[in-house]
Amino acid sequence: MSLIESQILNQTNPNIIVSHPTGNANVRAALDGFNEQHLLSAFYTSIATQEQSFFKLISKFPGLSEFKRRAFNEELSPLIHPNPWLELMRLFCMKANIQSLIRHEHGIFSIDAVYRDLDRQVARAIQSGSHLDAIYAYEDAALHSFEIGHARGVKCYYDLPIGYWKAARVLMSEEIEKRPEWAATLSGFNDSQAKIDRKDQELALADHIFVASSFTANSLKHYHGQLSEISVIPYGFPQTGVLKSYVRKENQKLKLLFVGGLSQRKGIADVFDAIETLKDKVELTVVGRRPNADVPILDKCLSSCIYLPSLPHHEILSLMKNSDVLIFPSLFEGFGLVITEAMSQGTPVITTNRTAGPDLITHNENGWIVEAGNPTDLKNRIETLLANPDLIEKNGRAAHQLASSRPWGKCGFELAQKVKSLFN
Repeated sequence: MSLIESQILNQTNPNIIVSHPTGNANVRAALDGFNEQHLLSAFYTSIATQEQSFFKLISKFPGLSEFKRRAFNEELSPLIHPNPWLELMRLFCMKANIQSLIRHEHGIFSIDAVYRDLDRQVARAIQSGSHLDAIYAYEDAALHSFEIGHARGVKCYYDLPIGYWKAARVLMSEEIEKRPEWAATLSGFNDSQAKIDRKDQELALADHIFVASSFTANSLKHYHGQLSEISVIPYGFPQTGVLKSYVRKENQKLKLLFVGGLSQRKGIADVFDAIETLKDKVELTVVGRRPNADVPILDKCLSSCIYLPSLPHHEILSLMKNSDVLIFPSLFEGFGLVITEAMSQGTPVITTNRTAGPDLITHNENGWIVEAGNPTDLKNRIETLLANPDLIEKNGRAAHQLASSRPWGKCGFELAQKVKSLFN
């Protein structure tokens, strides 16, 4: 590209700052999409493990390989503004189990402190920087950035990766009344009034809101006030490989898999209820961390299945590929990445209407949608598969095909295109 062409692009395309404290797959897709569309001006984060960085060097040492997960596209290196110190201290305190310093909201090295610190850093950059058209920020790390942005005429784009907090409290309160013995697994009520007020202030300042599922968009109906336009752009799928074999041995049990936190928000109690009378026909594997609280009923249920507290990501994908069906009956989920991960492995998914399932899955074509909080509906679907095992291959092949057609890059492209359209 010539210098003149580059100057024309800079004049016609909006300049956008993106900020996120830790980075994840959807953030990387957004960054790549913005960069490919010549929109990205800067990216602010905590730790960035780029080729020439200190973190790249230490990530080679035993026990420090987790820093590899903080790497971004090398093309972005000149645009990345890392601010690692608070996040480093948080990670150290987690390793050393110094809970007082990372205590929810109040610990000086808590995740909340990391988010607020980055927000202030970005606000300072907006205030002192040159021409800027928009800031793209995420929940809990946007308030100061948006306040300064509005004062300087900068558009404020908000990414809400999970459902709205008020909707969660309504639905989970109902679940606590319904299943009090599982209440200790529902820990989403710890946020202070100050923190939830901050969330609402961020939403109020947003010029456009981006979500990854229709369920998340619908959860915002619980917001009391006027909101800007909401765009639903589902996340992409992991890279697909060779389609798996669907050959099953005669009289082989149906291999069911659940992956996620062992909370009733994820529907774990519904999983156990659904298979209670099917244990001689199914084999259940559960992967996920127990809650910190003591939950006797959970301990009892886990004793009747194959339980794995955690696995490396590549091993989870392998386990998905070797399972017949992933069951993910979540009651409140902004998206549910395990859905796309399983589908990318050719494993069909049973999930609920409170996940990204309805945005991705056509019922009984490439997976199945059941009613959230209804273990009988889940049980009936499992029984249908036991009676018609050929449906597993039919839906699994279709799931794999969909995954192949929607990589992460497509998600990033759609997001960048939508943002560009907001300036036209």
